[in-house]
Amino acid sequence: MAHRQDEQYYSEKLLHRRLIMELQKLSRDLEKFNLAEYMELLNNPRRYLLVNFAGGIARGLGIAIGAALLAAVVFYILQRMVVLNLPIIGDFIAELIKIVNQHL
Repeated sequence: MAHRQDEQYYSEKLLHRRLIMELQKLSRDLEKFNLAEYMELLNNPRRYLLVNFAGGIARGLGIAIGAALLAAVVFYILQRMVVLNLPIIGDFIAELIKIVNQHL
């Protein structure tokens, strides 16, 4: 009977040690994900809206700048293609460039 009690004691001790290790791992993971800061943000609706609004503005500005740069590169390539004087595409590109230049 003493052998069973010792075995149960060591089993409980091992389980206790595993539980502590898992709690420590969980604590590190929570700190890594900044869960406390996120919960604090959710509890402050005004700040939550402000952060999301600022993020939306930044994303919109990034999309606008990216689209403008992409359009400029495409426009530049089209201008260079006109210089090559391609038979069918050249006239179309020249007309397109004239239209774009009129609206600038």
